Amino acid sequence: MATALIHMPASAKAGEIIEVRALIAHPMETGYRPGSDGKPIARDIIRRFECKYNGKTVIAADLHPAISANPYLAFFIKASASGPLEFTWSGDNSFTQTERKQLTVQP
Repeated sequence: MATALIHMPASAKAGEIIEVRALIAHPMETGYRPGSDGKPIARDIIRRFECKYNGKTVIAADLHPAISANPYLAFFIKASASGPLEFTWSGDNSFTQTERKQLTVQP
């Protein structure tokens, strides 16, 4: 299981634009690098990132082997209603991790 760090405000005013930053600790092995035995290390990358706000996708990104280890994504959303933000990373070897953060929107 990878470690995910998500930074965002816990609350915002209605209509306010907030920044969301998400980082996940993952080696992002391309499958091209040789291991200590000279054989290529098996490919293991995160292939997709998606964030949903109150069940609706607000950002989705397809990731490729050129993305560095420990991928970091930052984006902005408009706070419209209180609800959860759900962050999902998925990739090779049946890797899937989901984290949730609650956003409280004040009138």
